[in-house]
This record gives sequence, structure tokens and C-alpha cells, in this order.
Amino acid sequence: MSTATSDQENRAVSDRDPSRAHWMELFFDLIFVALVGQLAHGLHEHPSVEGLVLFTALFASVWWSWVNLTFTVNIMPSLSRRQLALVMLAAMFAVGAIAVAAPEATGERAWLFAAGNAALRLVLLGLWIASSWGVGTASRVRLLVYNGVTAVLWIVSIWLPSPWIFVLWGLSIVVEVTLLVASSSAWAARMLPRMNTEHLAERFGLLVVIVLGESVLSTVGALNESWNLASGLVGALGLAMISLLAWSFFMYGTDAMRVGLDALREAGDYRAIRDTVAFLPFLIVVGVTAISGALDRAIQHPAEPLPQASAIALSGGIAVFYLTNAIISLRFGRPLRAVLGWAIPALLLTVALGFAAAFFDAAVAIACAVVVLVVIVTTSEVTNRRRMRAAG
Repeated sequence: MSTATSDQENRAVSDRDPSRAHWMELFFDLIFVALVGQLAHGLHEHPSVEGLVLFTALFASVWWSWVNLTFTVNIMPSLSRRQLALVMLAAMFAVGAIAVAAPEATGERAWLFAAGNAALRLVLLGLWIASSWGVGTASRVRLLVYNGVTAVLWIVSIWLPSPWIFVLWGLSIVVEVTLLVASSSAWAARMLPRMNTEHLAERFGLLVVIVLGESVLSTVGALNESWNLASGLVGALGLAMISLLAWSFFMYGTDAMRVGLDALREAGDYRAIRDTVAFLPFLIVVGVTAISGALDRAIQHPAEPLPQASAIALSGGIAVFYLTNAIISLRFGRPLRAVLGWAIPALLLTVALGFAAAFFDAAVAIACAVVVLVVIVTTSEVTNRRRMRAAG
């Protein structure tokens, strides 16, 4: 039986629309974003370069779990609503444990952080065994290593002291990434026809919506703690920043992702799909979270220069956000000239913003960030209108 025929039968017996994100997936995302907030707590309260690096490293592990779960659900259209709900509930408890552990993930709660990550991989292992165990020996070995062996590494790390516990965490991620990068063409050929690009684009878009929403909530919370005119003005500028980031992503990013993934799937370009689904969106979420941390600090101390880590988070977060979107656009096949039309001004302006954030008061730095984003969005709009006129 062909893969296409099998997929059609899977869709026929399912009681959900596999092209749309299910409500339980969105509920899971809320728990996931709560975890992101917990991991980023240090960026808001005690910003430091070491804390920024630690947040990025810890978030990489949980991001990888989110991507794996999202992609697994995406290529399993035969999952019924209730089966999907049970999977998401199990994953939510695992993510909840990680969220509780996050503030002390490298300290006394490291064991709980490891246990939550192990549980997530066991959930994925069960899903893959249920759907792919009968495909062949090679597939069995791959799924047992990808989720089974890595789950064991996380479990064993629970009883290890520092730094060995972190060595096993890193080894687990390296094993998974290596297997994904080295995936055979036969495995990719089986997965690509089952991939639903509408579902993937919607899932990533909704996750960014929730992350941006968490940034707004964090801004309101910071303003509530520092209620004065200067903080209020910075808070208003912060809302403008978040809105401009949302404009850039949702006016260009979500539709481009759906169309781009469709084109890559038709071309059979597994590597480009892997990069634009698994690796690059991680940087977008990190960038938004870093910006949110810098904004909170500016609201709390508007008349003081931002700490070094917050200045890096502000300018670096915006630079990472737009540079990543530029790379994704190129991977989707957009013309280099069209991308550079807005990407080069964006990067030059964020470099200038970095200098401003280092020397001026936080309120001025946030105002400069808004100006930078207005220029970037305006440049993007002008470039897009020119392209539309040329195409018409």
C-alpha cells in the first residue's frame, strides 16, 4: 500500500481536522509559555550575561521537546481527538514539572527538570511505537535511540552530581540533533508526504502569539510594580515595540511559512524543512523573550542606563528576530535582493541601537528601539508594495 493511500485512510478514520491546531494543543502551549516565563525570570529580575546564556541553553532543551511533539502530532493525522487530548495532558504534566523546576534548574531542582524532560521523551516514544513500530528494523532502532535512549540519559542524570548531570543533558540533545541531521532519505521520504503545512504554520504562529502575549502580561506586571509617569511612558513604548514585532511576524511570517513549506515539500527539500521548523524558530522565540526581559528592566528603572545584559537582550533580541526571519525567507526561496532590502537596514539599525542602549537612560533606549522598529516595518512595507506593483 502506498504512503499516500495510507495517509488518506488515516484521515478518513480520524475525528479531527489535522490541518488545524486542536484546542488541547493550544492549552499545552499555555503551559509551555509559562515554562518560558519561569526560565526567563532571571532576565527580568537580575539580568546578567551569564543568566542570558543559561536561559538560552536551558530553553534549547525544552524547545526541542516542543518541536518534537508538534511535528509528531503533525505527521500522525490518524490520532483521534481523545487520543490527542491524552497525549497533550501527559505532556502538560511533564512540562509543568519542568516549569516548577526552572528557577532552580541548575541547583536543587535539577532532578525535577531532568525528570520532566525524560517524561516528555517517554510520551513521544509511546506515540512513535504505536504508529511506526511495524515499519521495519531500521525505524525501530531509530525511534528507540531517539526517544528511548535519550530518556534513559535524562533519568540517569537525576542521580549524578554537577557537572555530570549537565553533561548527560547536553549529550541527550546532541544525540537527537545528530539523528535528525543524519536522517536517511528513506525516512524523510516517508515523513514528507504526511506533513501538514497548514497545521505547522498555525502551530508556530499561535505559539508566537502566546509568547508576545506573555510579553504584554509581563510589561503590565512590571508597570504595576513601578507605577509612575516615567514607567508608564516606557510601558506604552514597550507595547508599541511588541505590536511592531507582531506586525512584522504576522503580516509576513505566517503566510510565508505556509507557502514556503508547501514549496519545500513539493521539492522534497527535507533539510530546508528541518531548518525552518526545528532550528530557526527557536531563535525567534528567544529574541522575543530577551526583548521582554529588557523592557521589564527599563520600566522598573527608566532613568538609569540598562545593565549590560539588558542592553544586549534589547538590541540583540531585535537583531536575532529579524536576522532569523531573513534566513527563513531565503530558505523558503525568496529572492536575495527582496530580503536584503529590509534585512540590511534592520541589522544596521540594531547595531546603532546597541550603542544607544549602552550609553543612554533606559527610557531613551526603549524610545530608540521603537524608532528602529518603525523604520524596519516601514521599509518592509515599501519593499512589499514595490514587489506587488512589479508583479502586477
